Amino acid sequence: MNTIERYVDRIMRESTPDKPLWNIEKIHQGKINGWNYIDGCMMIALLNLHKITGDQKYYDFAENFLDYYVFEDGSLRGFKEEDYNLDNICEGRVLFDVYRMSGKEKYRKAIETLYGQLQRQPRTTEGNFWHKAIYPNQVWLDGLYMAQVFYTKYTSEMDGGQEYADIHRQFRNVREHMYDPATGLYRHGYDASGAAFWAGPDGCSQNPWLRSLGWFSAALIDVTAEILPGNEDFRKDMVSIAQELAENLLPYIDKDSGMLWQVPNQVGREGNYPETSGSAMVAYFYLKGARLGILDKSYAPVGEGIFQSICDRYLTETNGKLNLGGICLVAGLGPENNRRRDGSYEYYISEPVVENDAKGLAPFLMCYTELLLSKEDASV
Repeated sequence: MNTIERYVDRIMRESTPDKPLWNIEKIHQGKINGWNYIDGCMMIALLNLHKITGDQKYYDFAENFLDYYVFEDGSLRGFKEEDYNLDNICEGRVLFDVYRMSGKEKYRKAIETLYGQLQRQPRTTEGNFWHKAIYPNQVWLDGLYMAQVFYTKYTSEMDGGQEYADIHRQFRNVREHMYDPATGLYRHGYDASGAAFWAGPDGCSQNPWLRSLGWFSAALIDVTAEILPGNEDFRKDMVSIAQELAENLLPYIDKDSGMLWQVPNQVGREGNYPETSGSAMVAYFYLKGARLGILDKSYAPVGEGIFQSICDRYLTETNGKLNLGGICLVAGLGPENNRRRDGSYEYYISEPVVENDAKGLAPFLMCYTELLLSKEDASV
């Protein structure tokens, strides 16, 4: 068994559905675990491992985990639609595979529960989903990964792609409003009303944040991969946005660390650091994009280099236990009663840095499965 699979075994062995080792936020907060995107990221990674390796233990763990959170009527433990929280949609994308493989009707019902939220999700004047009810009129890059991959899977598998125009419009709006021509990157958040305390004259927050760029890049690749044939205008535009971002991210890969930094356009500034979760998502973006032909094949070694740099810098072993470090615990914008989260450089570097959180571990494993796939393809 190689190092990474040994690490995953340890994480699964020390986790239960109610107390997963990878959900550091809940551990720090002392809160009871409910349906959430952090677990969702880990389930995505584990099901990817099952698909690529064929090892049943990954599927069995994931289904046992999901079984705890999905009730027979399709309701979800701890889920409240009225929160209109896009984060809660993320884990829904794994339900399609688990429903197919288990045949359990409750998983299909849970898919409809989450789709029901999207049907009623409040929107900005431009038509984008609000990030959460507590963030009115706000679009965060994070939300494109949290909701749009599930939304695309749903419409591709359930209604022949009828919602593609809506999904396309939401990505195009992000390109039009959140892209910063000065850096070639995207700002973390956009408030269509301009009312948020962190919003500048253009409605955007002042800085790019690496993990939000990672979420967005992964969303571009994952959504494009789900588009059914015959929808070339949608796919062509998504490929164009992805290719532009791929090129624009290259200068921000630090030559010394081989990674991208927490505030990516300020490499080397005091307090800034090479950050694992966003770097791993960008690596995944490059690896999967190159494999599927969405990006040029020359990006594959770029992604592999970032992944190897993460391993070299942050994958360590202490007392026989492997740990993945360099992971920003959490970052966000507001709400109004939390003005510390103002999108400033000082804010982003102030958040805790932790080990083994799924926001870093899951994309790290997704890179690993992409590398396994590339080796498999090369041997054919």
